[in-house]
Amino acid sequence: MLDFSFTEEQEYFRKMLKDFAKEELLPNYTKWDREGITPKHLWKKLGELGVNGLRIPVEYGGSGADCVTTGVAAEEIGRGDFNLTYAVMLNSLIGEIINNHASEEIKNDWLPEIASGNKIVGIAITEPDAGTDAGGIKSSAERDGDVFVLNGEKSGISVAVAADAFLVFAKTDPAKGNRGISAFIVPSDLPGVECKAYEDMGNIPIGRGSVYLNDVEVPEEYLIGLKNKGFSQVMNGFDLSRLLIGLQCTGAAMQSLDETIEHVKNRESFGSPLATYQGVSFPIVTHYSKLEMLKWQAYRGLWLRDQGLKHSKESSSVKWLGPLYSQEAIHDCLLLNGHYAYTKEMPLEQRLRDVIGLEIGDGTAQANQMVIAKEIIGKEYRSYKTPVTK
Repeated sequence: MLDFSFTEEQEYFRKMLKDFAKEELLPNYTKWDREGITPKHLWKKLGELGVNGLRIPVEYGGSGADCVTTGVAAEEIGRGDFNLTYAVMLNSLIGEIINNHASEEIKNDWLPEIASGNKIVGIAITEPDAGTDAGGIKSSAERDGDVFVLNGEKSGISVAVAADAFLVFAKTDPAKGNRGISAFIVPSDLPGVECKAYEDMGNIPIGRGSVYLNDVEVPEEYLIGLKNKGFSQVMNGFDLSRLLIGLQCTGAAMQSLDETIEHVKNRESFGSPLATYQGVSFPIVTHYSKLEMLKWQAYRGLWLRDQGLKHSKESSSVKWLGPLYSQEAIHDCLLLNGHYAYTKEMPLEQRLRDVIGLEIGDGTAQANQMVIAKEIIGKEYRSYKTPVTK
């Protein structure tokens, strides 16, 4: 039996978030970009609505929601404020990692704070010489008595200058390659932690930047999961975040289409509404069709995850096509709205800048195509080889 309907609770949740996004997020979406501010008060507001803790169990202050419901939040918040969707996507990834692998002490200390929006936590994997090849990171974590001493540089880190802590991935056994990586919770106010912001093209309110670790002493109880198991912990989490990114981008693009449809119905040219011209209506139809197919692939991937079934190829297809289809749609919406859309008086130019950033983050198109190729052609034909370690 196939059932493409949402539950009554999911529809209620969607309606609530749709109204909130339209009334409270959309009117100020461009404000935070212009002022270069991370609106932490809205992270807390989303915490009150249960958005931040969707993938955090109820006993730790979360909602304990399934993945499909989490996708609903990503799509609807994406319509109102693309950047605030990180409260869904980032917190879901981090919440799962901490809940599945951390000690009870860490869970009790951090999960309620993340769920409430009182604390923002980033994930620090990427480095100047290691992006797609996450196993090639050079940051180190050396044992010294009852602490680990961390050194290294993390780059391209979301919420770098806004986070209260980071999940830092570092080599505890460099000789083992990606099998020698461990994860740690590292508060941003620890001595030796330095964060510097970038001047990015888009996603300004996310506060992306670099995190420098200089002899940072982390108590051994801050180790997340087992030593040398950090790589496998985070790789599974990316299958979730990539699906949410696809819906985040789709939400922003669909909002742009809705705004553009209203514009072309009301704007006249040569005595007729713009919407009557096929050169206007057909691009809108094309983008709508592509985004609808993408959206349902994303929800299918989330459903598969809820069932405990494999979904890596679905996740990767949504991740590389989501930002691509969305930026193409927003670009055409900008053109169809005319020269005013090229100004900062309208949100279209910012949505375009913001969505383009996620053509890079969480795996480039090429990286995700490699994942799909391995699944459908066979891993023995993959274009890269994992170093053999003993």
